[in-house]
Amino acid sequence: MLSILGGLISVAISVLWILPNNFGYAGDDVLVVIKGSVALGLIFGGLIAVAAGISAIKESAAEKKEQAEAKKDEPAA
Repeated sequence: MLSILGGLISVAISVLWILPNNFGYAGDDVLVVIKGSVALGLIFGGLIAVAAGISAIKESAAEKKEQAEAKKDEPAA
């Protein structure tokens, strides 16, 4: 219960801090951070997607190789 109350207070303070015409207005700074975070998120997301794609290609090649070896090793009926 205490953590919910603390979370609600934290959200209220941060929303008031972002709104214009309030003490300690930080809206412009928040926008700069969000813009930078989006750019970094896209960069890291792209790197993760490339790594996942390379991993999938390697896995597919290994699977094809295993299937070819299994076909070669199975006795002729």
